[in-house]
Amino acid sequence: MAEQTLEIFKKGIPIFTILQDENRQQILVMLCKTNRMTVNQITEKLSLSRPAVSHHLKLMLNAGILSVSQSGTERYYSADMTSTVTLLKALTQSLEADIKNKA
Repeated sequence: MAEQTLEIFKKGIPIFTILQDENRQQILVMLCKTNRMTVNQITEKLSLSRPAVSHHLKLMLNAGILSVSQSGTERYYSADMTSTVTLLKALTQSLEADIKNKA
């Protein structure tokens, strides 16, 4: 069973890497609390430059924890955590099974 846990950890490395940054954590929490936000709306709430926010959003988008939609000239970012939550649940279940099998 430990092999399965390690495989799940490997799948989660991109997400864990992205979420270790406090600014990205703040952005994600902000987007989880709202429906969607633009780069400018996010920048207004953080002490980061617009290019820095854009960079963080790009990394988070590439990691699959955000989605983006276009409305006119605006790009709206939203939290898209379904696959991440599924991965974390699988990791938790696998770790619990490893602990149970150890006992």
